[in-house]
Amino acid sequence: MIAAIKPAGSNTRGLLAYLYGPGHHDEHTDPHILAGFAMLGMPDPGRDENATLTQLARHIDEPVRLRNSEFGKKVTDHVWHCPVRAAPEDRHLSDAEWGEIAQRIVEAAGIAPKGDDLACRWIAIRHADDHIHILATTVREDGRRPKLHDSGIRVGDACRRIEADYGLRQLKKGDRTAGRRPTQAEMHKAERLGWEQTSREWLQDRIRAAIPHASSAEDLLAYLEADDVLVKLRRGPSGDLLGYAVGRPGNLNKDGEQIFHPGGKIAPDLTLPKLKARLESSAPEEHPSARRNQPSSPWQQATEALNTLHTHLTDTSTDTSTGDNGGAMAQAQITALGELMQATAQKAPTDLRVQLQLASKAFARAQRSQIWGEDRAAHALRTAARDIANTATGPGGSALAALVAAMVWAAILAGRWHDAKGNAPQADSARQALQHLQAAADSALTPVLIKLEARRPKDENRRTLASDVRAAVPEHADRILTDPGWPALATVLADAEARGHKPHQLLQEAAARRELTTARQPARVLITRIQHTSRNPVRNRRAEAARLRTTTAAGAPVQQNRTAIHVATGSPTDKRQQPHRR
Repeated sequence: MIAAIKPAGSNTRGLLAYLYGPGHHDEHTDPHILAGFAMLGMPDPGRDENATLTQLARHIDEPVRLRNSEFGKKVTDHVWHCPVRAAPEDRHLSDAEWGEIAQRIVEAAGIAPKGDDLACRWIAIRHADDHIHILATTVREDGRRPKLHDSGIRVGDACRRIEADYGLRQLKKGDRTAGRRPTQAEMHKAERLGWEQTSREWLQDRIRAAIPHASSAEDLLAYLEADDVLVKLRRGPSGDLLGYAVGRPGNLNKDGEQIFHPGGKIAPDLTLPKLKARLESSAPEEHPSARRNQPSSPWQQATEALNTLHTHLTDTSTDTSTGDNGGAMAQAQITALGELMQATAQKAPTDLRVQLQLASKAFARAQRSQIWGEDRAAHALRTAARDIANTATGPGGSALAALVAAMVWAAILAGRWHDAKGNAPQADSARQALQHLQAAADSALTPVLIKLEARRPKDENRRTLASDVRAAVPEHADRILTDPGWPALATVLADAEARGHKPHQLLQEAAARRELTTARQPARVLITRIQHTSRNPVRNRRAEAARLRTTTAAGAPVQQNRTAIHVATGSPTDKRQQPHRR
């Protein structure tokens, strides 16, 4: 059951005309009042042919008229409107049941608290089987205004209890992190102008697409301006950025003026402070050898960053209330994962772009929860997303397949983490994104499989590799060896072995990083994982030492050369460490 409180209005008579009218498409049937503040003497144009809408409006607005006549400042935003709709699969509710539901809604909202004889005047009108409209005036009988702060949250909680009491479809409780839904006016305007999205939806997509390209809030807003988004800045006397609002070209008000939306009105995580925290968080200190050991391409760097994600998302026992920031670190990683999805969608081949864009859009809700993310923890993942967004070249087939497969596993972990934290809307968001990611992963891997299967190892080699599979992952061996992707996996293992890797060890490491029980096709999962981890040959220390001997500059100190060679080969450098020769 959904109760959607509308923005305050000023025309009671106009709203009644709509509720008692035929509707936009003649969908209103038998409009009538089924409950209200005082049913005795209530004029109902739906049941009394002598009653008029004007009489009903005056009857409801009487406290407003009395207040406005006594006080200098008139109340104009006094119309409270809340449609309440049952789910399509819910049973038919009688007028009496809808009346009880309406009473509980106005009590929860603060319009008419239980036992309050001086509460606001209200009525509930039914003109369809599946919903009612509650109309009230927000001036009490004693002339005071009702306390409606957080009324939407209280009404939502009341709806969850009503669903349980009346045996209706049970919706999940919200957590105040959802974005605002488009209003009817916004949807009608978009339809009238021939737009596929409302202005706020269009702006949200543009902002999220720009985030991977920016390293600061100023960068982000400059990128938006270059992308034909209208930007209005608010700066302090020192020139510091204090706020921003964005507008869609052509979205004008009735006076022909451009309409701007603050970031926080577009989505809760797009306020300026939150964008600054995300984009401008300082990087953690990096070990001097970190850059040397990084993969060569941004796509491989992103896959490598995702490989460490499971360490943050598999620990769900942390409690942020006790000062442990494990939850904050995990939420930051999930937020950065969404940015990586967005960046990958922008640079992916056309045949994968649609599914990746849908995954990124579905994952947006999972990127924010009531846990505040520790953005420094996600520096590596965010840097990888930024490098992909700003790279000029697209990915190779196997590199893209490995990255999308890693994102599939990351989305699974994100959904599990949100489930464990009780974040139901976010967990649903992750699962929706997972469906699109799996479709993209299948498409990305198909050409890779074709090439691998074309050069499958000989039967004897495959039998040897099958023995490695049974020894390394015995509990999954039967599924792997009967998987249609097994010939391609055998090729990957043979290639890795030719580069000096041990197939048995690679299989164990891959299974440890990504459990195979829930994998739809375990061979495919292992292919992308092992291709990534075995892409470079195993280091040959003796060959490195030989190369060092031949490339050492002539005339360098002999002891320095010996030391370098000993470091390369791993042998002792000090004579005192040498074994005694007899």
